[in-house]
Amino acid sequence: MIRLKRLNHSEVVLNCDMIELIEETPDTVITLANGHKIVVIDTANQIIEKVIAFKRRIHDHSQD
Repeated sequence: MIRLKRLNHSEVVLNCDMIELIEETPDTVITLANGHKIVVIDTANQIIEKVIAFKRRIHDHSQD
């Protein structure tokens, strides 16, 4: 799960395994596997970094 900010600055916690597509149009639009779309302030690169950090934490924890 990753924390993102919507355009109104409210926080949303997203299951990053549901991300199918990230577009910058210029707003960042995340399309989920179920077809729903979420518009956020975070850039595509920031989202990718958050996903990588989350996956790394999960992987490191499973190695313990």
